[in-house]
Formats: sequence, C-alpha cells, structure tokens
Amino acid sequence: MGRGVVRGKGVRAAPGGARGHGWFGAERAVGIKGQQQVVVLVRPETSPDDCHGMSAATGILTARGGSTSHAAVVARGLGLPCVAGCAALSIDLAKREMRVGDVVIKEGDAISIDGTTGEVFAGELPTKAPNYAAETELIELLSWADKRRRLGVWVNADTPGECIEARKLGAEGVGLARTEHMFRQAERLPHVQAMIMADTEDGRKAALAKLLPFQQGDFREMYKAMDGLPVVIRLIDPPLHEFLREFATVNVDIAVAEATGTNGEDLERKKNIWRRLEQLHEDNPMLGLRGCRLLLVYPEILEMQIRAILGAAADVAAHGIKAKPEIMMPLVATMGELDRLVEQVTAVAKAVEAERKVKIPYKFGTMIELPRACIIADQIAEKTEFFSFGTNDLTQTVLGISRDDAQKSFLSRYVEQKIIPDDPFQVLDQGGVGAMMRMAVERGRKTKPGLKIGICGEHAGEPASVAFCHRIGLTYV
Repeated sequence: MGRGVVRGKGVRAAPGGARGHGWFGAERAVGIKGQQQVVVLVRPETSPDDCHGMSAATGILTARGGSTSHAAVVARGLGLPCVAGCAALSIDLAKREMRVGDVVIKEGDAISIDGTTGEVFAGELPTKAPNYAAETELIELLSWADKRRRLGVWVNADTPGECIEARKLGAEGVGLARTEHMFRQAERLPHVQAMIMADTEDGRKAALAKLLPFQQGDFREMYKAMDGLPVVIRLIDPPLHEFLREFATVNVDIAVAEATGTNGEDLERKKNIWRRLEQLHEDNPMLGLRGCRLLLVYPEILEMQIRAILGAAADVAAHGIKAKPEIMMPLVATMGELDRLVEQVTAVAKAVEAERKVKIPYKFGTMIELPRACIIADQIAEKTEFFSFGTNDLTQTVLGISRDDAQKSFLSRYVEQKIIPDDPFQVLDQGGVGAMMRMAVERGRKTKPGLKIGICGEHAGEPASVAFCHRIGLTYV
C-alpha cells in the first residue's frame, strides 16, 4: 500500500492493505457489495452476526478489540486485512459517521487500512494485489520445505470460494468448515431464527427443512472445489442466542409499546421473542448449551446437517466428483455423549443411503477442546477416526480465561508486564495447553496407532505453535 496521512492507528490484527467505502453495518456492506462497490466494514466491534458483512468486505476496521478479537480471528480466516482496537476511532451509528482523530468520515466515504502496520487513512490509497505465482524464490523455498515436512497443510474454509482459492495455494484438505457461518447469511438466517422460535419438534423440523437445501448446496460446491481431498465439517457449535442478537433490545420496544397503549400482532411477536431470549439466557454461554450438547438436546439439527453433508456427497459422486466428508463433533467431553452421537449419525447415514440407493463413505471424528476429552482420549479413539484440536476453546478451559473478556481487561497488561510471556490465544501455552495436547495424542494413538490428528485453532498459523505440533506428531495444521 502507498503512503498517505495517518488518521489513526490500531492493532495489526490481520496483514495486508484494503481500501473502499466505509460502511457501518453488515447488511449495508452486503447490499453495497451487491451494487459492485468495494466495502471496508467499520464496527465498534464485530460479533458472529456480522460474518456475512465481513465476507462481503475487502477489509475490517474496529474501534475495540485486539489481535484475538472476533474481528481479528475471522479476518485472518477470510484472508482479509484488519485493524482492530483503533483508540482514535469514534463511531456514531445514529449519525452514520465516524471520527478518526480530527477528521469526520461519513458512511460511504472512502477509507484505507493497513493491517500490517495498524494504520488508518482517509481516502483511497493505491493497493497492489499479491501475485504468488510471480514470487519464484518463495515458491522454490516452499518446494524445498514440501520435500522435508511431515505436517500436512490444510485450510479453514466456510464457503466454496474459499475452497477454490485455498486449493490454488496448495491446501491439502479442509481442516475446518464451520457450518454455523453458513447459517448467518441473510437468506438463511430467518429459517434459523424460525427454528429457534419454534415451540415443537415439528415446528423446528419445518424450519430446518427450508435450511437444508442451502446447506446441501454449499457442501456440493465445496466438494467440487476439493475433489479428491478431505473436507472436515464441524456441526453447529455456538449457543442459539447468537442467532438472535438483533433482538437483544426488543424489551425496550415492548416497554415503549405498552407505555403508549400500542397493541397488535407485532407486539405479540416481540413478546414471544423476548420470552425465548429469556429461556435461552445463560450466565456463561460458552460453557453452556452449545456444541454436541445442542445436537443432543435438538437431534433434528444433527439430522438436517448429516443429511446435507451426505446428500451433497451423493449428488457430486453421481457426476464423478470424489467427495471425502469427515464429520466432526464439537465440545465432546464424555463417552455418553459420543456413544449417542455415533448412534444418531449412523442412523441418519443409513436412512440417506437407503433413500439414495448408494453407499456414501464418510469419516467420523471429534474436536478435542476440553481437558476431560484429552484425559479420556484413549476411549474417544475407540469410536472415532480422527481428532482435531480446537485450541481456542482448549486454551480457555485449561487456563480458565474467557478470550473475549480477557482481551478487553487484563491480558494485554499481563503480557506487557511479563506476568505471562505471550498472549496464550496467539502463541500456544505449551506447558499447560500443550501438555494436554501431548497427553491426548499419546493416549489416542495408544488405542489407534494410525489415528489422524490435526489442529484447527488460531494457533495453527503461529510459527512456534506449529513447531510444537510437529514435535508431538500431529498429522496436519
């Protein structure tokens, strides 16, 4: 990126330069991209509800957060430049404007960001797209490494486009496809919300039936892109309330309507939403009803997702595409959970095969992201064909640290004052989290010597952490 007048500086959250029109909301970003305009998404901070807007953007700028914030993690996964935690940035969502230092920038005005330096600029600066094919020295160096390395290199990808790009760059498989990211796209979210709001199993199944074609279509295109390579698909992981964030203040609307004597269907609808939000409320949702627990409480979600995964595999196989789906269960902690999940997946798979009159090969595995899963890895290996370490959650549960909260409060100070050597969400805590991983590898392979084990956490892109994964014998990062 060329140089201009720096208007602010934040955390170098994801490298690269981006320019475009600054827009302050995910829906606006998607709409503007649809008009063939280049977008830089600007938010106070991002949440999972912003993922479709982030995918539509060429870069991301936030006023709050750090290098392990939601914005930073998702941006790196998407390959987008990101500047996070820009202290000089003040966003007024009501006025649709922001201030960077003494400069006022209206929504839709041109801005540029440099994720490599953390700098923010008013106006559009020239950028240059990377051309890896022209980097002959880099390609030669990597070819030498390919001859010596033992670790495979896979990609985190949630869309067919990401799979296509990753394969061009040499990815040997998809190590993590996060199905909930597919749920958050604008045309799908209403069906997810209808499923959550449903009072009966039949109501949930009706909503999921409308979601099934979207998810199955995604998988079809991903299999085509990765033809012959494995695609590890994680079933839904986050708690359900994350899909209802847009209704977080609906109680205010209810209070205003009641105070003014306004009645009608809209008020009743909002009251139903608020009641459901209260039912879903958890004091510590990241340790609550999510991951495989959600699939066990609502098995119809699991059924829809398995039907989409295997149905798509059957679809592409009929056209000569070799699909290699690997179904991964998140947040497993007990054998009781795993046994039930195996039963449910097997039953759905048999039903799909009977309907399609074809055998559909797949592998079954789990994320290892809780300390107890590491301890009983020898038992888990009896029922699974692969492990994948989810080191973001494993770090949270081993250290007892909430990643998002710690980044806002004490973690930066801990690193600055050398209380800890590194941010454990950036650089793997080898003495604690790493020890649990080593235990899981040893115990898992004691039961199943050829067990495939990967890592799909944020640490898979950090050099010291990758070196540790090599030392303990992981299959891929």
